[in-house]
Amino acid sequence: MARHRTVPALFPPPGYAHTAVVEAGERLVFLAGSVPLDADGKLVGPGDHVAQTRQVLANLETALAAAGSSLPQVVASTVYVVAAEPGPLSEVWEVVNASGLAEGPHTSTLLGVACLGYTGQLVEITVTAVASGAPAVEG
Repeated sequence: MARHRTVPALFPPPGYAHTAVVEAGERLVFLAGSVPLDADGKLVGPGDHVAQTRQVLANLETALAAAGSSLPQVVASTVYVVAAEPGPLSEVWEVVNASGLAEGPHTSTLLGVACLGYTGQLVEITVTAVASGAPAVEG
């Protein structure tokens, strides 16, 4: 089981931990960046950071479940947001912090970037999680 800590000597983080320790012998799941595409490959929420974040989180939940894990079992995430100012980052973080990712709390980095891989894409999240269940699919 992962142990999460907030280090008392550091500024308290808003909704995430400073450290996550996973003991040897745990099965870890490393996910590629989750993107705001639906099952047909169509971009969800063009121009809308919040809608795209919700789709990204839904896609993460699906991928984690297939690997025998879930959002609360995430130990580390990186959240990429196309933004040149803090406002959109805050909007995205509010959605992330209201999701199962905040149940950890996990370690997290929130980044503003100039561009992501798909045309119109505004959000991408990459995670590492502990898997306590059996994978739903192999392949």
